[in-house]
Amino acid sequence: MPFDGIVTAAVVHELNTLLSDGRIDKVYQPDPQDIVLSVHRGKDKYKVLLSANSSDARIQLMSQTPPNPPQPPSFCMLLRKHIHGARIRQVIQIDSERIVEFHLDSFNELGYPVTKKLIVEIMGKHSNITLVNDENGRILDAIKKISFDVNRYRQLLPGMPYVYPPKQEKTSVYELEKEAFEEAIKGSPSRVRKALVNSVMGFSTFFAISLCSQARVDDDAPCSSLSTGEIDRMWRVFCNYVQSMREGEYTPTVWLNDEKAPVDFHCFDRRDYSAVYEARRFDSVGEAEEYYYRQKRTTNTLRQRSSDLERVLKNALDKLYLKKSKLAEDLLRAENADEFRLKGELLFANLHLLRPGQSSAQLEDYYSGKPVDIALDPRLSPSENAQKYYKKYNKLKTAQVQKDIQLKETEKEIEYLEATAQLLENAEEFSDISQIRSELISGGYIRRKNTGPRQKPAVTPPHEYRTSEGFRILAGRNNVQNDQLTLKTASGKDLWFHTKDIPGTHVILFTEGKTPSDRSLAEAAAIAAYYSKGKMSDNVPVDYCLVKYVRKPNGAKPGMVIFDHNRTLYVNPALPPENAEKSSEE
Repeated sequence: MPFDGIVTAAVVHELNTLLSDGRIDKVYQPDPQDIVLSVHRGKDKYKVLLSANSSDARIQLMSQTPPNPPQPPSFCMLLRKHIHGARIRQVIQIDSERIVEFHLDSFNELGYPVTKKLIVEIMGKHSNITLVNDENGRILDAIKKISFDVNRYRQLLPGMPYVYPPKQEKTSVYELEKEAFEEAIKGSPSRVRKALVNSVMGFSTFFAISLCSQARVDDDAPCSSLSTGEIDRMWRVFCNYVQSMREGEYTPTVWLNDEKAPVDFHCFDRRDYSAVYEARRFDSVGEAEEYYYRQKRTTNTLRQRSSDLERVLKNALDKLYLKKSKLAEDLLRAENADEFRLKGELLFANLHLLRPGQSSAQLEDYYSGKPVDIALDPRLSPSENAQKYYKKYNKLKTAQVQKDIQLKETEKEIEYLEATAQLLENAEEFSDISQIRSELISGGYIRRKNTGPRQKPAVTPPHEYRTSEGFRILAGRNNVQNDQLTLKTASGKDLWFHTKDIPGTHVILFTEGKTPSDRSLAEAAAIAAYYSKGKMSDNVPVDYCLVKYVRKPNGAKPGMVIFDHNRTLYVNPALPPENAEKSSEE
């Protein structure tokens, strides 16, 4: 879970900076366990998400308001009654735990000033949002009501006194002394990272590993194996972190995998993560949070929406692979057609030596001089047996031509569907999936549903990049867009790129009458490799040529072209400005 006590401290610091003395002018409850506060401070407006969702509990600044239900839930109505128009005096974190309090000043029905606390507990499945009357400490309501049957220690019900979650035997990061730190490490029978999590309030396993990495200490080593020097390094790194937290100096970072899906985020960089994943830095914790959760939600939703298309493509490809295998076997058998022709010729040439009723004959091959054993049907005359062999020969020769045509058509269809499957894997927007779905419907791979008037899918523009020298590059998102780019948008003097014998997309480098350098060619080729099935490989071969040498055969499927006058670059897949400059040309 990325939202630990350290991230909570960073969020609270940012909220205090932006929201102190701000006024709550709207309250929303878009989901059963989420609250959104609209805060007006001076000329600025902010939206704050308070989430008690068990999987993604957090406090997050938002740039957009999510859609709301037509009828606000009862907890939302209560908040509007009590905190609408309230002024945020301060936002505080309890110790270094994941408990945040919004201290609010407002007025009651009689116009007298009152203070309330909106308390957010970010604790996984036990997360909650509670409104408390600060004067008597009693609960006004909670987004999740907790009765005695569920928790005997603390009940979160209207009218009950608010009780904080039980304290763990841990020390706040702000109060931990060096002696206690050393004692916690030396006296623990656990591994180093577990000892840190068990001793320091607000530490997650993620942050404990980060601290050890920064201190060059093996986080999986037994605490008893650590030297005094290693513990001293850990303490110095810990002090640096605490100092940064006190001064509000953070490095919000989101880590992305090769598919650009978010892996994790934190308010501090993690050296070992940044060495493996792509690290994207942000100016504020709120921006990092919003990007992480939005990308995480979008990635999951994209995969769900494309799952049926993936099944369609997989089933179609499995059938085509089987068809290709059978056609290849038929062609292999057809290669033996000359054997039947030879036997027919030998039978006709030696009819005078054959007798009716024979089941076999051994005749001399007048080409090689060797004897040939020929099986005969005793029910047929020698002439009829010869004709039978000629018929087999003619049938196989005809089949060879037809099977060869079918095999080539099957290979082209496999190439098309493999390219489509790769484009679906590259999809980054819902419109990308919609366009691919529309293409598969037009191709007859998916049955069109009669659900009212047909609507054209939203069109997402191609991926656009600039080389380090300023040349414009476009990469198609689907096969139809590939045709548009190559055959209509690009001019004959622009350059076309595509991975060699690997499913991928069309990439166009617009030359604008100039001659691109080898560096620009390598950067364009790296983009083509990045949007291909060879994305995870090194030294991916990419063919390129002038657009005027790219042609679309009659009747070819979308995105399928032929080309000549091409050369090949070997590059590592990447997007500018990160693509490798290493390349070799054939």
